[in-house]
Amino acid sequence: MASDHPHSNKKDPHQEMSSDSKPLDEQTNLSAEENAKTSSSQGIPPPSPKTITITDVELGKLKKDLQECQDKYLRSLAESENARKRLQKEKQEMIQYATQNIIVDFLHPIDHMENALKFTQQMSDEVKHWAAGFQMILAQFKDILASNGVKPFVSEGQPFDPHRHEAIESVATEGFPPGIVIEESLRGYSMGDKIIRPSRVKVSKAPSTIASKEKNESKEEQN
Repeated sequence: MASDHPHSNKKDPHQEMSSDSKPLDEQTNLSAEENAKTSSSQGIPPPSPKTITITDVELGKLKKDLQECQDKYLRSLAESENARKRLQKEKQEMIQYATQNIIVDFLHPIDHMENALKFTQQMSDEVKHWAAGFQMILAQFKDILASNGVKPFVSEGQPFDPHRHEAIESVATEGFPPGIVIEESLRGYSMGDKIIRPSRVKVSKAPSTIASKEKNESKEEQN
């Protein structure tokens, strides 16, 4: 007896697929394997990689080109490294130069404060009390400068050095040999090994009387 179900005569499409039906990539792999087996069974060797033959001249040229490329790369690398170091050094010098200018400007009020505090001993007790507070502030300023490598240097009694001293006057004296700093009107400062502000000094010279006496003695010897 026929079934009354309306879909009884239709078949499942999955059932219609043959058991040999497989995806395309699997079919391709199977075809390649079958071809390889067929070639092997027929005694046909598999294809070998292509060999390129070059002459000694061509080989030498290739080696030369390779060496030139390596030299150019190393030269470019060295130039890049030198440029980086140069830029870094210039940057540090610019920062240091700007810092030195700021510090030099900062030294002027310190000079005025030091000069003002020299006369506090002659003032009243109230002024001395205020001066003690300014002394502490001045000491703190100097500590900050010292922590950054900025320190004053001694000039009096030292031989005149144009790199460290700025001569504002020459004083004839017998108490010092010629060319000695006998007085300092402005203190000099250094930052590390570099002088950021030379000291203004007075330098000793031989008295004119001694020079005239030596000149007269020299004439007498010649006569």
